[in-house]
Amino acid sequence: MQCGDTLKGMREPLRIAAATIAVMSMQGCAAIAPPACGSGLTPMTQAQLFFGRDIERRATVSDQQWQDFIDQEVTPRFPDGFSVWDVTGQYRDQSRTIVREPGKQVLIFTRTADEPKLNAIRDAYKGRFKQESVLLVQSPVCAGF
Repeated sequence: MQCGDTLKGMREPLRIAAATIAVMSMQGCAAIAPPACGSGLTPMTQAQLFFGRDIERRATVSDQQWQDFIDQEVTPRFPDGFSVWDVTGQYRDQSRTIVREPGKQVLIFTRTADEPKLNAIRDAYKGRFKQESVLLVQSPVCAGF
């Protein structure tokens, strides 16, 4: 069901089941509230960026190219810090072909909404390395340093 769908005309048991599913699925329709954090923890946003290293299936983003990208695009936008690690990804590309490739994941914790900075990083990587996409996942979390 989509946000705002109604349950008119259904039998009672089916309507109850459908209502339960609708309520559960509609949780994604509302804004996510910041978590109630325990002592020593602060509400923050966890941003995860996933970068493929395959360039048009002909070359790979080298370690030096990756480090240059980090130094020029990520560090200036998030100088307080972030973590990076190697990953292996799989996805279906625009031509519907399954692609497997090495990649990098960047994990950033922020106290403010930094979507413009995150999207600038994504756009820079896509342009520089001819990528279809860079995955961004954001979640509210409690963190303490």
